[in-house]
Amino acid sequence: MAATGFAVGAAALSSTWTSAAAAPRRALNSGDRVPALVIGSGYGGAVTALRLTQAGIDTHVVEMGRSWDTPGADGKIFCGMLNPDKRSTWLSTSTDQPVSNFMGFGINKSVDKYVGVLDSEKFSGIKVYQGRGVGGGSLANGGMAVTPKRAWFEEILPSVDSNEMYNTFFPRANATLGVNTIDQTWFESTPWYQFARTGRKTAQRSGFATTFVPNVYDFEYMKKEAAGQVTKSGLGGEVIYGNNAGKKSLDKTYLAQASATGKLTITTLHRVTKVAPAAGAGYDVTMEQIDEQGNVVATKTVTADKVFFAAGSVGTSKLLVAMKAQGILPNLSGEVGEGWGNNGNIMVGRANHMWDATGKDQATIPTMGIDNWSDPAAPIFAEIAPLPAGLETYVSLYLAITKNPERARFQFNSGTGKVDLSWAQSQNQKGIDMAKAVFDKINQKEGTIYRTDLFGVVKTWGDHFTYHPLGGCVLNKATDNYGRLNGYPGLYVMDGALVPGNTGVNPFVTITALAERNIDKIIATDMH
Repeated sequence: MAATGFAVGAAALSSTWTSAAAAPRRALNSGDRVPALVIGSGYGGAVTALRLTQAGIDTHVVEMGRSWDTPGADGKIFCGMLNPDKRSTWLSTSTDQPVSNFMGFGINKSVDKYVGVLDSEKFSGIKVYQGRGVGGGSLANGGMAVTPKRAWFEEILPSVDSNEMYNTFFPRANATLGVNTIDQTWFESTPWYQFARTGRKTAQRSGFATTFVPNVYDFEYMKKEAAGQVTKSGLGGEVIYGNNAGKKSLDKTYLAQASATGKLTITTLHRVTKVAPAAGAGYDVTMEQIDEQGNVVATKTVTADKVFFAAGSVGTSKLLVAMKAQGILPNLSGEVGEGWGNNGNIMVGRANHMWDATGKDQATIPTMGIDNWSDPAAPIFAEIAPLPAGLETYVSLYLAITKNPERARFQFNSGTGKVDLSWAQSQNQKGIDMAKAVFDKINQKEGTIYRTDLFGVVKTWGDHFTYHPLGGCVLNKATDNYGRLNGYPGLYVMDGALVPGNTGVNPFVTITALAERNIDKIIATDMH
C-alpha cells in the first residue's frame, strides 16, 4: 500500500478488502477507511475503477442504482419497451418515455415505484434522462459510439492535446468499450433496418450526407437474432429500459475487467450526500442507503484518501454545487456549476408517404446518421432513430444533435436545500432552428409533413428533454487540466461534467476517452 501512496490508514485494512473483493457487492460500512472511492459507475467511474484496480489500488464504487444481474419473475433482467414494468423506471409510478404520445393517445404506463433503470430527472426547463444501476448510462442508451470531429473537439477542449487523444485515448476507449460496426451488406438487405435505409434515402435526395455509426451492440449477435438462433434483444424491442443480450454495457466491459483484478468493490443502492475534509487527511463521504422503493434505511460515513466524482454531469455538478454553497467545500472554484448544455438535443418525426415504409420490424439499435455538422447555417448531426412499435408507422424519427451555443448553470436553492438548473426551454430555439432548416428541406423535397403527435398532443419538436447532459464542472475551468478540483488535493471529477455542453455527437466515447487520459496522468503523478 505504501508504494501506491495510500499508506494513511489503509495498510491496516488490507485484509478487510481482500475478503470484500471475493464478494464485490459487499456494502461499505460506517467507519470504513478506503484508499479510493468512486461516486458513480457510469463511463467516467468505470474507467477510473478499471485503471485504479489495474494499478493495484483497492477501489470502492458507490452506485445509487441496483446491480442488474438478477432476473425477474419472467426470467429476464430487463423489461422491453412495449410492455414496461417496474424495472423500467427510477422511483416513479409511471413510465416517462421520450416518445410519449401516438395518434392522439398518451402511451406512458403506470408501474410500481421501484429503483428501475431509466430516470427522467425534472428541472424547471428540461428533464434529463439518466441510466440508473451498475453501468450507469450504458444500460439505457442506444450504444452509438461516435468519436467527435477533431476540429470540434479542439474547439471545445483547447487545453487537451488532441494528438494524444486521437492517437492513444480514443483508440483505447473504443477498444475497451467493445465498439464494432454493422456488416453493411447485411444492413442493406435486412428488414430490421428498412427504417434507416428510408431515412438515408430521403436525406440524400435533399443533398444531405449520411454516415454509418459504430456501436457497442454486438452486430454478429444481432445477425443471429435475425436468423432465429438466439434470444432477441436489439431485435426484440429492448433498449431504453436495458438490453438483456447483445449490448456491451459497462458492467460487461470496464467494470467486469476491474472486478477481475480482485481489487474492486461496488456498493449499490447508496446515494452520496456529502463530501467533507476529514480530520487529519482524506475526505469523509456521507451516503444514504436506500431500499428498492427509494426509502432511506441507513446513513453511513466512510473516509477515503481520494474521491473521484463520476455521478454524471447532473449528479456530480449538483453535489459539488451543494458542497460549495453550504460551506462544506468553500474553496471550490466559482466555475463549479457552470457551462452545462444539453448537447443540442432535439427530437423530431416526419410522416413518410405510403411508398416509403419504415417497416414493422425495427432494430432498436441506431446505425446511421445525417451529418450536416460542417454547414454553418444548420450544423446538426442527426441520428436516424428507430420507432419499434411492432407495426408499420411510416414515421422517420430523428435525434438531432445541434450546435446550440446556449448554456446553463446549476445553483443551490437555500430555501429547498436542493440544486436547480437554470436551463429554460426557450434556450432550445437555436437548436430547433438548425434542425428545422434540415428537415424542412427534406419535407419540401418529399412533399411530406412533420408528425405532431409524438412528443405531446400537438407538439412538433421534442425539445423538453435531453439524453446527453454535459458540463457543470468544466475541465481546466472548474478543475485543472486533468480533472483535479482546485483547492482540494485528492478530489477529482471524471465524467461528463468536464465536457462543456456539446460534443457534436453522442458523447459517451468522448467522456470515456477523456477519463482514460485523466486517470492515466493521475495514477502517474498523484498516487505516490
